[in-house]
Amino acid sequence: MVKQQKTQEKRSEKKQSGSKGSDSIMEESAVSAVVEVLVGRTGTRGEVTQVKCRVLQGRNKGKQLRRNVLGPVRKRDIIMLRETEIEARRIKGKISKGAFS
Repeated sequence: MVKQQKTQEKRSEKKQSGSKGSDSIMEESAVSAVVEVLVGRTGTRGEVTQVKCRVLQGRNKGKQLRRNVLGPVRKRDIIMLRETEIEARRIKGKISKGAFS
């Protein structure tokens, strides 16, 4: 009986633990940011909008980030960010010569 309880406790502990970087994300709640610039559309069908936004709260207050936003968005919208550490890659411009020149 006691062995079963201990194994169940171990299983529940394993399920609750996340990946290495998820601990810092889970500690903080969502942070608000205001959209300043619409950079462009990305994704295979153009369904994602890349924006530059300025963080309004938290540890990185005032920091400007490049993020990908799914769904309708326009200038001066408030978006909620789960984390403010990672920035989106830039949208590639026109390719003139070669594959990735």
